[in-house]
Amino acid sequence: MQTPNPSKTAPVKASATPQALGGRILEIRGQRVLLDSDLAELYEVDTKRLNEQAKRNADRFPADFMFQLSSDEFAAESSPSPSPNMVPS
Repeated sequence: MQTPNPSKTAPVKASATPQALGGRILEIRGQRVLLDSDLAELYEVDTKRLNEQAKRNADRFPADFMFQLSSDEFAAESSPSPSPNMVPS
């Protein structure tokens, strides 16, 4: 297995700290995940380009590295969650 060349990998922004990532990590299908849009933002690339590169280099990742959300999962993750401070009146 070939390891990535450090000079060819994209630098990650300084905000990729555990504290910054904590709010972006979701649990979907019993897995802790980052959405492609959040990962693209961390690497300062377009989401489309991130996905193109992931597909192009799929053989470098484990089979369970990524999956596509169903329409229902996407809708559930896209809808704003109520804040604990928000109580229906």
